[in-house]
Amino acid sequence: MSDRLDGEARREALARLSESGWIEVEGRDAIMKTFKFRNFVEAWGWMTRMAIVAEKMNHHPEWFNVYNRVEVTLTSHDVDGLSERDLKLADRMDA
Repeated sequence: MSDRLDGEARREALARLSESGWIEVEGRDAIMKTFKFRNFVEAWGWMTRMAIVAEKMNHHPEWFNVYNRVEVTLTSHDVDGLSERDLKLADRMDA
């Protein structure tokens, strides 16, 4: 379990993640990003790889897939908001 992000650490993290397309979710302490792929197979393959990463981290995203698009929302339910685990998973997804 990690602590909820706040203060300067939060501002810096959100600024860095916004450069790669992550945005804050209105009304929630969460971030989201839409990933686009060439087709459904590539989107599904990415989701499969990220599912393995998330399982190893014991941190599971909220996500939604339609054809070549995957919408991901990250938040840590155990701290009711953003945590370091969300940042680490976002970085892995961007890689």
